[in-house]
Amino acid sequence: MDTSTTTASTPHSRRIIIALVPLILFAALVALLIFGLQTDPRKVPSPLVGKPVPQFTLPELTDPGRNVSDADLKGKISLVNVWASWCSSCRAEHQALMALSDIPDFQIVGLNWKDDVTNAMQVLRLTGNPYDMNGYDPDNEVGIDWGVYGAPETFVVDKNGMIRYKHIGPIDRTVWEKTLQPLVAQLKAED
Repeated sequence: MDTSTTTASTPHSRRIIIALVPLILFAALVALLIFGLQTDPRKVPSPLVGKPVPQFTLPELTDPGRNVSDADLKGKISLVNVWASWCSSCRAEHQALMALSDIPDFQIVGLNWKDDVTNAMQVLRLTGNPYDMNGYDPDNEVGIDWGVYGAPETFVVDKNGMIRYKHIGPIDRTVWEKTLQPLVAQLKAED
């Protein structure tokens, strides 16, 4: 058996493999990038959908002597809206929330997230307050339990305190009419 050809070809094979590894890694990264660009970040499923709201108690933003808690989300359909004064998308959805606040079928509960109380109060004074109550979560203690990673986000909670849907991004007329309004109507009919 001639081992000279085997020994001679081994260093050459290693060089080829070493040269191919970066190419393979590059191709894998390109594939992940293409997949990521085709994925809608607003359709990230929440592991909390179908589960009870996390237990929490927060001071009420506009009335610090009062608390907002998970108990406030039982007995009535709730839209729990995560917002902040520094969030431009939250400002974009604010007028839609103001319009929705006149509908008696549900309550809108704010979760003021990672915000400064003075700035948050100023936004509500200048633009109106669509919230029936507003929990103040400056340190993201409750936001973590809800799986919040950005603002705005809106959770639909049924009368039993179960999270039924999570919307990522601002609510506008289209989102309301095509997604949230039919779900609220369904939850109301389940009474």
